Amino acid sequence: MSAASGRAINLENTMKWSKPCLVSLAACAAAGSAHAQSSVTLYGTIDTSITFVHNATATGQNLWSLGNSSGGDLSGTRWGLKGQEDLGGGLKAIFQLENGFNPTTGALGQGGREFGRQAYVGLASDQFGTFTLGRQYDPLVDLVQGLTGDNYFGSTFATVGDVDNYDNSSRTSNAIKYVSPVFSGLQIEGMYALGGVAGQTGSGQTWSAAAAYTAGPFSLAAGYFVADNASVTTPLRTTWGGTSDGTFDGSLVNLGYQTAKSINIARVAGQYVAGPFTFGLGYSNSQYKSDAQSAFDSTEKFNTGQGFVNYQATPALLVGVGYSYTKSTGDTGATYHQVSLGADYNLSKRTDVYLVGAWQHASGETLNADGTGVVSAQASVGSYGYPGTNTQELVSFGLRHKF
Repeated sequence: MSAASGRAINLENTMKWSKPCLVSLAACAAAGSAHAQSSVTLYGTIDTSITFVHNATATGQNLWSLGNSSGGDLSGTRWGLKGQEDLGGGLKAIFQLENGFNPTTGALGQGGREFGRQAYVGLASDQFGTFTLGRQYDPLVDLVQGLTGDNYFGSTFATVGDVDNYDNSSRTSNAIKYVSPVFSGLQIEGMYALGGVAGQTGSGQTWSAAAAYTAGPFSLAAGYFVADNASVTTPLRTTWGGTSDGTFDGSLVNLGYQTAKSINIARVAGQYVAGPFTFGLGYSNSQYKSDAQSAFDSTEKFNTGQGFVNYQATPALLVGVGYSYTKSTGDTGATYHQVSLGADYNLSKRTDVYLVGAWQHASGETLNADGTGVVSAQASVGSYGYPGTNTQELVSFGLRHKF
């Protein structure tokens, strides 16, 4: 799901306490200056929907559900704490803890982690930038994803199988990240995650870099991401095990490549705002590379081109349409076409209702789930992970509330 909405009509509403407030109300009343120097913010989003999927299984069965396999459509459901302390001289200590969960069952998300979405501490300076340590989003998510259709309408506009992490399926643990200030519209970001394996520095490591530039109504961003899988002592890997979660949503689009030696992703996106219209284009090249411990033999490449047009019909209503084309080559070959539609209506600054849907067609071949055999490609809308036939349609009517 989108890391942040990025739209003025989706401003995050928060409750803030200074440290003295957390101790007692009396101390809070007597410490006005401390409030400006140190604060903790409680925030969250709850997003769920009634979802219908035509061809939700490989045998063509349909599905009605409350919620879906991703736990949300426009935003991943979460609650979190973030705070800062003024250290003087323009320097602040910062932290963020963010928990993801399924609102229909209460189950923890991100593999059952308590703070699986984000968990980091760092230092921030208006002059020198921000330095953080912990579990975080990578630079492509931070700088490129905000210029995509997914930023506005979520998973229904995402790349098939989320092969390029278009929908933020992957987060990175053990990460060291630097984000620069904005210089004349330009911002850069870099990240390195330690694999943490003695004697094998590269095992499971991740690194990424990106840059973004904004000039008036025009924005452009590009970046590169490399995540290495963990080495194993057995002849072959059976799954993904790097510092990054990996880009596997459960569908057969790329599930057979989870024994890859590494995932390499290059992404670029641009956006232009003209009055009530927003136009966006993007391209990605994702490569799932093999080695002697992989179950497959040759590098699988996914090339994806995408575009979207949004129209702010009224201050409260946003509508949009998107198209995505993905072609895989190398180890196997498949083609995916996806058309997406979305409408989002704000009841208030904190609550909105939405209707989103997509149609997808798949052709060609891919690997089965364990990577040992070739099967027909299956349509699987966005990053939801429902394994379909060669076509699939998905429609969600949802409600989202932010606090």
